[in-house]
Amino acid sequence: MVDLKGRAGGMGEILDVEGPYEVAPLGRALVELSENRPEIVGLTADMGRFSDIRPFRDAHPERFFQVGMAEADLLMIAAGLAKTGKIAYCTSYSVFITRRALDFLIIACAHSNANVKILAGMPGLMNPYGATHQATDDIAVLRMIPELSIIDPCDATELAQVVKAVADVPGTVYVRSLRGKVPVVFDPSEYQFEFGKAKRLRTGSDVGVISTGFMTQRALVAADAASAAGVSAGVLHVPTLKPFDTEAVVRFAAGVDRLVIAENHQMTGGLATMVVEALYEAGIHVPIIKIGIQHRFHECGSQAYMEEKYGMDQGRITRAVVDGL
Repeated sequence: MVDLKGRAGGMGEILDVEGPYEVAPLGRALVELSENRPEIVGLTADMGRFSDIRPFRDAHPERFFQVGMAEADLLMIAAGLAKTGKIAYCTSYSVFITRRALDFLIIACAHSNANVKILAGMPGLMNPYGATHQATDDIAVLRMIPELSIIDPCDATELAQVVKAVADVPGTVYVRSLRGKVPVVFDPSEYQFEFGKAKRLRTGSDVGVISTGFMTQRALVAADAASAAGVSAGVLHVPTLKPFDTEAVVRFAAGVDRLVIAENHQMTGGLATMVVEALYEAGIHVPIIKIGIQHRFHECGSQAYMEEKYGMDQGRITRAVVDGL
């Protein structure tokens, strides 16, 4: 792990890395997992370099399949391998999986309860190439599909744990993957991902932040700033979006005066919508500030530029938590 103070990430890498990071935690975790699991196979749709699956390719070339620029083929082949007893780990961009190959994801994988684990890179606004490459709606699209699990890890520690954990989660799993230099936010000796469970990372009563994915790192920074300003801020990290930990969300929200919800996804159909649905059904009414991607097609631009323009950067989250603005 290396200290990268003040240095921004490259394409598809998390910005503003301060402190330790790990390179390609996805590939490294998959190699470790596969050493004693001969049923593990890896596939990619011409995204070996940009999805960090190359360490697995190098370790087990006989168990690696490069299908080319054909996401539908990727999922069909993975589903076929799963039918033979394999656990198929697939990598591509989030946007290609959820748009170009959606029918194959639904029928070949989820409907068939195929043991396919989809590691989908560059979710949300992480891609600089505009609306054609930005998976701003993937959670909203996929949460409607029966027999499909959805996970959005925070950091390198959690991503590595998720890669290993989903091998034993039945059926098809979609993971919003992180690539390149991935920050280490959680201490691997203290944090443990649990499928289907939210994690309370900070306790507080004035304001509660419910977050998922790498936005949780920013939620923790905002909570620390709130504490310094005399505001008691709690943080609930929700890595598993489906199945959704409704009980933990309701319990957390019931103990704070107001909520901030932060996600790298459209504010329609993702985490914010799931939280509001859960609170409505539980009869809990608290003021909510939603931080996420606006319901529109976004232009090309760096992640830093886009997030600042559309109010998803660290400063915006901190103001929402500390000042309620």
